Amino acid sequence: MAVKVLIRRNMSEEKQPELSKLLRELRTLTTNRKGYISGETFDRFDKPGESLVVSTWQSADDWREWVLSPERQALQAKIDDLLGEETTYEIFEYS
Repeated sequence: MAVKVLIRRNMSEEKQPELSKLLRELRTLTTNRKGYISGETFDRFDKPGESLVVSTWQSADDWREWVLSPERQALQAKIDDLLGEETTYEIFEYS
C-alpha cells in the first residue's frame, strides 16, 4: 500500500544556498530508489524558512529501506548539521 511521508525542515536564510545544494543531491538520489513515486516541496507562506516535502512511496518498507541506507544517512547528517536540528518525519498510509 502506498504511503506519504511528510518531511519538515526549518532553515535560516543565510544557510539557504548550501542547504539547497544538499537537498538537490538528496532529491537526485531519491528519484532512483526502488518504490519512489513522487515528491513535492512546499515553503510555508506564513513562516519563512519552514519547508515541507511530501514524498510518495509504494510501501512503508520501500521508504524504510531508503531512510536507513548509508548514502542517505550520510547526506541527511550533513543537512541536519547545517540546520542545527533534526529533520522530522511523519508517515501516513492511504485508508
